[in-house]
Amino acid sequence: MSAAEPTAASDETLLVSAVRGLVAERRTADLAAVATLDSAFDRDLGLDSLALAELLTRMEGAFGVSLPEGTLGSIETPRDLLAVVRRSSRTGAPRPAQDWQVLPPQAERIPDTITTLVEALDWHIKVHPQRQHLRILHDTAVEDLSYSDLGHGAATVAAGLAARNVRPGDAVALMLPTGREYFACFAGVMLAGGVPVPIYPPARPSQLTNHLRRQVGILANAEARVLVTDSAAVRMTKLVRGHVASLRHVVTSSELTGHGESGAVRRNARDVALLQYTSGSTGNPKGVMLTHANLLANIRAMGQAAGVSTSDVCVSWLPLYHDMGLIGTWLSSLYFGLPLVAMPPSAFLTRPSRWLWAVHNHRASLSAGANFAYELCVREIDDAELDGLDLSSWRLAFSGAEPVRADTLARFADRFQPYGLRRQALTPAYGLAESCVGLTFPPIGRGPVVDRVDREEFLRSGRARPAAKDDPDPLRFVGCGVPLPGHEIRIVDTAGNETDDRREGRIEFRGPSATPGYFRNPLETAALRRRGWWDTGDLGYRDVGELYVTGRVKDLIIRAGRNLHPEELEAAVGDLPGISKDCVAVFATTSRAGKAERLIVVAETPQTATAARAALRERIAAVSVDLLGAAPDDVVLAPPGAVPKTASGKIRRAACRGSYEQGVVGAPGRPAWWHGLRFAAEAMTGPLRRGVRRVSDVAFTVWCWFLVVLVGGPTVLGAAVFPNRAFDIARRAALSLARLTRTRLAVDHAESLADVQGCIVVANHPSYLDVIALIAALPGRYTFVAAEILATKRTTGFLLRRVGTLFVERTDREQGVADTDRLTAAAQDGQRLVLFPEGGLSPTPGLRPFHMGAFVIAARSGRPVVPVVVHGTRAIFPPGQHRFSRHNAVHVTVGTPIFPTGSDWAAAIELERAARHAISEHCGEPDLSS
Repeated sequence: MSAAEPTAASDETLLVSAVRGLVAERRTADLAAVATLDSAFDRDLGLDSLALAELLTRMEGAFGVSLPEGTLGSIETPRDLLAVVRRSSRTGAPRPAQDWQVLPPQAERIPDTITTLVEALDWHIKVHPQRQHLRILHDTAVEDLSYSDLGHGAATVAAGLAARNVRPGDAVALMLPTGREYFACFAGVMLAGGVPVPIYPPARPSQLTNHLRRQVGILANAEARVLVTDSAAVRMTKLVRGHVASLRHVVTSSELTGHGESGAVRRNARDVALLQYTSGSTGNPKGVMLTHANLLANIRAMGQAAGVSTSDVCVSWLPLYHDMGLIGTWLSSLYFGLPLVAMPPSAFLTRPSRWLWAVHNHRASLSAGANFAYELCVREIDDAELDGLDLSSWRLAFSGAEPVRADTLARFADRFQPYGLRRQALTPAYGLAESCVGLTFPPIGRGPVVDRVDREEFLRSGRARPAAKDDPDPLRFVGCGVPLPGHEIRIVDTAGNETDDRREGRIEFRGPSATPGYFRNPLETAALRRRGWWDTGDLGYRDVGELYVTGRVKDLIIRAGRNLHPEELEAAVGDLPGISKDCVAVFATTSRAGKAERLIVVAETPQTATAARAALRERIAAVSVDLLGAAPDDVVLAPPGAVPKTASGKIRRAACRGSYEQGVVGAPGRPAWWHGLRFAAEAMTGPLRRGVRRVSDVAFTVWCWFLVVLVGGPTVLGAAVFPNRAFDIARRAALSLARLTRTRLAVDHAESLADVQGCIVVANHPSYLDVIALIAALPGRYTFVAAEILATKRTTGFLLRRVGTLFVERTDREQGVADTDRLTAAAQDGQRLVLFPEGGLSPTPGLRPFHMGAFVIAARSGRPVVPVVVHGTRAIFPPGQHRFSRHNAVHVTVGTPIFPTGSDWAAAIELERAARHAISEHCGEPDLSS
């Protein structure tokens, strides 16, 4: 019998032998010895996804087969793998995909007047409906979609969502693998006016329960109405409804058919188009709000910087829940009208050569990957897989999403230059979800630029002094280019002052791609924005406009006056024999006694022998001394899978630090069935918890309305009897309401008003409670300005008149001008006026455009504008509701007085801009006018 036709027994022997060999490498010889065909890869053998990917690669070589792309996610035991091997064709050679019939011809370029992604899709459907948009590479088939195909699929999904009462602005979560269904559902959500929320699907069925547990926080924060998933996960995902109060439907894409097709719901450029949750979002989810205007600004700027043409072809294996895969490849390709060849991430991870062959077969000019992808190609692809490969069409090979390593770029260029790759094609770039995806690009065709920096001076002072030519051990940072057109970056020190060139500091940016903020996360939004700039959370320096990224602010380790970045040490430790590559975490921790930071290294290793582990610790310490000038305070050698990572493969240092501080690094987890039972039990108790919460909310509402009557009645009576003391009575009533509802009132910088006699106070207006909050918080007496319609309310109008409120007409323009003159005179007389320049209230969170009345009054009267921020009232009593939602603290921040520079319209505009900037910095809600 030939080697190509092995017996069933030899198949089993070969597979078990390979599994045991891999387990021995990753874990222990004792564990390897008990491996059988029915051992569970994760529970019994401790093999993670990367180890299984390595096993599949070995099996393809050993059996001479090409395994299906879904193998990694479908196998649980060696017997499962054996069944897949036996079904696979025994070719052993890379299976080339079909070529495009011809390279895509030049097409009419989309006009810049397009304002939303929905309009962009509609334009392509009208202009060239049959133009190729997508080619999806499956293992045994190729699926092509034109713009017309995508439009019909999206319209079908939109009708299915409308049938489930999805309304404009509702969040719809997508937990789908790369395929036709994902693209149709994403576009369909936008057509229906909803907001897509991409979340990543589980890598393997056994991980589904833990995966869903991590996604509950995202779904709850997004207030998702619908979750669309695949048939393999739909039964388990229905349990999520018990955890997420807003979730009404869990459906598959096929369940959204049968309702015909629906036209597009009109949305505008300022509407949120996408919620992009950042990597590692679990306990405190950060959903980056991206409007259509943000996305189109970023896509256009990237297209201009990259010289994108409709004759380009893009290849991508990147996950569609990640900004680089979703926006950087698909949505950009959709907008510009260039073909996209897409494959599932698992196809690349199990066989990296598939990426390069896709570039070859489709003559692709654009493709991107994270640093680890280029490293994987260098390490894992055999020369035998590259016979005939031609990468000469690859114009721009972007590297981003994680730190770009100079040695990785050099090795990739050296390895694949013989196959037509031009070194100049390698294009390191920098971006972040808060700027959609891209922020800096290098010049086209320049190739990587590596800056050699004196190590000791940089670690000590943060100054990136060029290293001497004969310096044997410099730091090396890769240049990531210059800001995209229309965007700006700057480097600032800890005090917020811009630094000189070649001085490390925080990277800040601004531009039309900048997010309005994080969805329903005002604290993180406030931390993101700094005086009109957005904080990236990254460190870097500039040199003649070029950006060099050096690390993350939160990962910086300070020891003995030296700033240490963990990435270089992690890479060096990962290169040591016996250490699992890319499975090392370096971080700092502080002892309970509050002493200086301790340097900790956690590294995965399969070694179990005492002597081998002791030798590894010595080598790790030596590497640390060589690179950082200091030995680690502790080295933890952990079993495989102990170092936590994000969905995109980045090391979660904060999570690893938490495990270390709790003493549970590498501790064995509970079995999958236990997590499944617990998740189901929590889902069943979810409605009970929400019921208790509703009862609590109703009780709080009843109590608040009772207090309104209890306190309001005497307040109105006191104002009627003592009109000269009405304002003081109202203040006592407001403070009493705060105490009786247990509402903590915090006031910052009220002293700014102490020496200001006449002024114009302008405040944001998130709730009906804002007037009460300001009466309680602001020192002294004020004259509130309100709409004339409130004067007609019997009780409210009486009380407002008693406290000295001035009423203005908002619908009659001539009367409005007269009211402005009247208020100007009041300001000149020394009255302190309080106005809400947004006008009325809105149930949608956000700082709305300002009316100019307050600022015209300030300019004409020569009185300063005092910006005041009210935060927390919306959570207690949201506009559009008649119930009090919950207890919440109220925070009032008084800004610095802004004096007019003149009395004309230009001076009023200047006041408006300055006041808006001051309020938007602290209100914790997105600026809806930007």
